[in-house]
Amino acid sequence: MKFKFSSISILYVSLFMIVATGFSSCKEGESYSDLLNDEREAVNWYLAQHRVVPYIPEDSVFEVGPDAPFYRMDSDGSVYMRVLDPGDMENRPVSGQTVYIRFTRQNIKYLQQGITGVSDSNSDDMTTATVSLIYGNSVLPSTTKYGEGLQVPLDFLGYNCEVDLIVKSVLGATGDISQCIPYIYTKTKYFKAEY
Repeated sequence: MKFKFSSISILYVSLFMIVATGFSSCKEGESYSDLLNDEREAVNWYLAQHRVVPYIPEDSVFEVGPDAPFYRMDSDGSVYMRVLDPGDMENRPVSGQTVYIRFTRQNIKYLQQGITGVSDSNSDDMTTATVSLIYGNSVLPSTTKYGEGLQVPLDFLGYNCEVDLIVKSVLGATGDISQCIPYIYTKTKYFKAEY
């Protein structure tokens, strides 16, 4: 016996598969709201181990060094920054310029669970690909690959600055948004493109 599928049947089967895949991407019974709560708890857990200043200094002069606090960089608490080196304040990026970045990033949820040693990095090996963005651009794939949160330090610091940066998923990489994955970027350095 042969089965014949109409285009409507194929459409229903396709829709079912899409919905089933969408539900299986979350943990059993976890909604997007649950994932956001997990993310908030993980970031709060990480920040509880450090000094935190809940605002940007009025004069934008940040405390600097490995013992400096994390500053909340936006009203939603999506980005926190600790300044290790302010860089060249006389040589700051201008909108539209290419900026190169070297970093190591770790999933904060993993750290909270005691999972260490899992990281993305291009900071230690100069043969690995560098990451670049166009400062002030939030559309180009090269700029959005790791999210808008990586641009925040450039609003306040100069080229060759170095920061630790906590970025929640809403301002992170496109692929991390639906999974609500926050990252800590450590020893993140920003360089001017050389022509």
